Amino acid sequence: MTQRAIEVLRQVPWVAAEDTRHSAPLLKHFGCNARLLAAHEHNEEAAAQQVIEHLASGESVALVSDAGTPAFSDPGARLVARVRAAGFRVVPLPGPCAAVTALSASGLAEPHFLFYGFLPAKAKQREDALRGLSALPFALIFYEAPHRILETVESLASVLGPHRTLIMARELTKLFETIHSCSLGEAYEWMTADANRQRGEFVLLVSAAKATGDDGEGERVLRLLLDEGLPVKQAAKLTHSITGAGKNAMYDLALSLKHAADDTGG
Repeated sequence: MTQRAIEVLRQVPWVAAEDTRHSAPLLKHFGCNARLLAAHEHNEEAAAQQVIEHLASGESVALVSDAGTPAFSDPGARLVARVRAAGFRVVPLPGPCAAVTALSASGLAEPHFLFYGFLPAKAKQREDALRGLSALPFALIFYEAPHRILETVESLASVLGPHRTLIMARELTKLFETIHSCSLGEAYEWMTADANRQRGEFVLLVSAAKATGDDGEGERVLRLLLDEGLPVKQAAKLTHSITGAGKNAMYDLALSLKHAADDTGG
């Protein structure tokens, strides 16, 4: 908590909170006497109307989430949009952000990153989303809950390949904070070696996809695998695992090579 945030919470008559049961002890700890109103993902539209009514009557309202930053993989974005559309000023109070906190301790040297947030819960949708990200030249940042962490780590390794670096940041700024770096291929074994490693809220950071150079290694390996009779999808996946070439790019190239071979009777 910054001193400015504490001062604002002490001054406002209302606090919109993701979970009033969590926020009440925080306000009490800092000597804040504001009244609480609930503003979570299931009532955000109604909460926005309440906030606007208080603002229209000349009262200030602070918005807090259970952890991290409101509207950043947390409720708040729709509420902020409605308040701005109603013509009221929104004042940000900077505070902790798990994604940036983890990135600062990751050691990843990529100059750019892409924050994705939570991947889809269902396996197919999750893997489809990862395929769309697999060739991007950015470090990738995800959030994940403990009950899905093993499935997500498996999907990351399966789609992005075993050689990219994964940094798992768990329970940041808390007593059992853990930041572990390994390859995607090693991550599942490391996590299952100790059940405690699967507890808490996670930030997952994955190193950027390697740029495909002009050395033609990906195409060379792909041609060899296709010549051995491997199906297009399997050949592309193995080429990605062996050379680091983008899986989608290798799949598209494999289709082109196969079609060319079919056209020439090869």
